Amino acid sequence: MTIAESSVYNGMPASDLGDQGWECPWSGPNGGQCVETKRLADGRVALRQSTDPHGPALIYTPEEITAFVAGVKRGLADHLTAR
Repeated sequence: MTIAESSVYNGMPASDLGDQGWECPWSGPNGGQCVETKRLADGRVALRQSTDPHGPALIYTPEEITAFVAGVKRGLADHLTAR
């Protein structure tokens, strides 16, 4: 399925992006509840919840993903996992 760049938007149904190309880079011992990613043709990255593949997709630019990963590596998201 090919999606026109202009029709891809934040919050769109993830199923509209097709079934192919989704990956689970952060899977683990969480009972199958994973964040799935998909690199889009224009370089943006889509994220969806694996347990809700038809739910909303969050769409990020390469720069946004780079900033997020860099922040996580620097510990800026550690508070999200604190118990």
